[in-house]
Amino acid sequence: MPLVKIIGPYEFRFYSRGEEHEPPHIHVRRGRLEAKFWLTPVVRLARVGRFRPHELNDIFGLVEAHQQELIEAWNEYFG
Repeated sequence: MPLVKIIGPYEFRFYSRGEEHEPPHIHVRRGRLEAKFWLTPVVRLARVGRFRPHELNDIFGLVEAHQQELIEAWNEYFG
């Protein structure tokens, strides 16, 4: 599970197996909590992962702010 970025308590990761056929997305983890966001064509929540709504809004903002960087990392990793 490649680590793409760390922002505060959040790890932004890809799963390295079985996801190369899905659209670009990122998994955001904090401890045992994890959410999944689609990155294209716009950032959308794919899976909540038990985050509280206010924290999920903060994470959504981080994903949006770093969307292009995350897409580039996806393309570089999965080619």
